[in-house]
Amino acid sequence: MTLDVEDMEKRRVMLIVSYDGTNYNGWAYQPADNVITIEGLLNDAIHAATGEDIKVIGASRTDAGVHAYGNIAVFDTCSSIPPDRFSFVINHLLPEDVRIVSSRQVPGDFHPRHCDTRKTYEYRFLNSKEEVPTKRLYTYHMNIPMDEKRMLEASAYFLGEHDFTSFCNVNSQAESHVRIIYDLHVTRIGDEVIISITGNGFLYNMVRIIAGTLMQVGIGKKEPKDMADIIQAKDRGKAGPTAPANGLFLIGYKYPDGTFEM
Repeated sequence: MTLDVEDMEKRRVMLIVSYDGTNYNGWAYQPADNVITIEGLLNDAIHAATGEDIKVIGASRTDAGVHAYGNIAVFDTCSSIPPDRFSFVINHLLPEDVRIVSSRQVPGDFHPRHCDTRKTYEYRFLNSKEEVPTKRLYTYHMNIPMDEKRMLEASAYFLGEHDFTSFCNVNSQAESHVRIIYDLHVTRIGDEVIISITGNGFLYNMVRIIAGTLMQVGIGKKEPKDMADIIQAKDRGKAGPTAPANGLFLIGYKYPDGTFEM
């Protein structure tokens, strides 16, 4: 049902969105009828709830198969639904592998991509002789033993501000390939090797290429010290493979002004 919203004040609402990316063609809306995306689902659900023609603005356009604990989307609405109730309302209109963790009102000029932020991703390897069926959608299986200590040693070379052209998809349209990495850890929990990386932003496929390169260090195909030369080369061909999407998780964002932290 379309609501009469002409006399209502417009507000900007922020959603914290969690999803299993297995069944979706990424975040970004695509007009083809048979292509289902997270952004498209959100637009449809909010329209069903408010009657308004809504197009959300996402903080991160994750690729097909990538998962998220805390992606961010904002939209403007004149609906009478309280901002903190949108999570409850929209969740009833979404498939069960997509959920709004929370919703709240933010300033009208808040834009999730046009402000300082720290974004954290995790990449997860299943390092075991045999695959585990229940983990196949959420880890990349590597049956060669991985040395996480070598990977951790290599990770130090990524810290700080660098030109990450070597770790960027060649089809990237970014004006600059310079990014800052604040933290990069490699840990083992049982049979999983987990890479956690925090930066001020990431290039197209950057985290997956870093993960693929560190994997090569872990299995002995590259040395930790090779990372310095690979970064300096600014040549995609010098780095490792792009690790598959299913092992990647967008963990969340931290804004310096405290707008959101997960």
